[in-house]
Amino acid sequence: MDAQEQILKHAGQYISLTSEEKEYFFSLLQSKTYYRKEYLQREGNNCNSFTFIIKGCVKSYLLDEKGEEHILTIASADWWVVDYMSFVFDHPGSLFIEAIENTSTLILTKEKREELFKKIPAFNQYFRIITERAFAVSQQRVTDILSLPATERYDKFLERYKGIADSLTQQQIASFIGVTPAFFSRMLKARRR
Repeated sequence: MDAQEQILKHAGQYISLTSEEKEYFFSLLQSKTYYRKEYLQREGNNCNSFTFIIKGCVKSYLLDEKGEEHILTIASADWWVVDYMSFVFDHPGSLFIEAIENTSTLILTKEKREELFKKIPAFNQYFRIITERAFAVSQQRVTDILSLPATERYDKFLERYKGIADSLTQQQIASFIGVTPAFFSRMLKARRR
């Protein structure tokens, strides 16, 4: 499946579009490939686009005052990624968004998104739905971190990200489930016994 078919299939799960609307939507998107460890977004820069993942995997994270990475999101094929706070409030972002592996994307800028909303109002619904779903996933992660032991968070991670777990380092997984790499290593060792 090519990039156009993939994103139109994704949109088609939530809204109905005519052939002309599909063509117009795709014409607004910019194709870009990011290589492993390349940034889609850097802390301090304004985020002015939504990025749809065609193939590959990215992470959004922040660095604490010690320089330690805290992963907020892992996004793979058919996910949109954005620094919402920066995008919505038009101020410098607090997140890094980085390719974990070579990643093919489609980019929709804020300006093009507004044009899309005016010309095809159904896309208001589409982006509302994907934003609600992203918020729900984020809320569940916070709930899990606050209420579940690390072993259960890891099991949920493996279940949800089974297709990409092998692409991630133990350090990245530890960061995502909210534990230190040393604790994660001990936890894995104990599970093998």
